This record gives sequence, C-alpha cells and structure tokens, in this order.
Amino acid sequence: MDVELDEPKCVAAGQCVLAAPDVFDQRDEDGVAVVLDGQPAPALLDGVREAVALCPAAAIRLVER
Repeated sequence: MDVELDEPKCVAAGQCVLAAPDVFDQRDEDGVAVVLDGQPAPALLDGVREAVALCPAAAIRLVER
C-alpha cells in the first residue's frame, strides 16, 4: 500500500501524526504534514487508516500498488 498526501489540501491539524507517527510528521515552518514512509510496513497500516479517517481535509489516501 502507498500513502499519498495532497499537501495543498492539508490544514495542519496534526491528526495524522498522532495516529501514525512513524509514517507522518509536520513541517516546523507551517505545520503541513509530510510523509516519512510512503510504503509503510503492514504493521503500520491500521494507524495510517486511522489517519485517513481522521484527516479533516481528506488530504491523505491509501492506495493499493
């Protein structure tokens, strides 16, 4: 599975970082999310799915390869 982030849609809420800190972080200058691991291990996918569900801007997608 691949993680996709639409940075322009990100509202810097930080919910993704709380749900999946091994996969997401936020830029210091504006709080916009960044993907640390675009192809996370299966053990991290539940957190990524939670991040997708919690994102208030719907800026995150999980895509099958």
